[in-house]
Amino acid sequence: EQAHALNPEDPAVLDSLGWVNYRLGNLDEAERLLRQALERFPDQEVAAHLGEVLWANGKQREARQIWEKFLKEQPDSPILRSTIKRLTDPRPF
Repeated sequence: EQAHALNPEDPAVLDSLGWVNYRLGNLDEAERLLRQALERFPDQEVAAHLGEVLWANGKQREARQIWEKFLKEQPDSPILRSTIKRLTDPRPF
């Protein structure tokens, strides 16, 4: 939270704070922060994190859409692949 107060636009800080909120069970706040992070830094890891939060928050269709978009750009992304495999039935994207 201190890092966020000092640099509220930093996507790495937003991603980290979003992930902490997810782990604490604050899904709506996690989603808000991770959406901001992904908007500022469209990265496979942030996309994996946001997708996982969406999945946990009952938004599976949107999670899949985000994962699919980023898999098109980085089809061999280990973090995307492992997140998808862990959360979904095994099927190709």
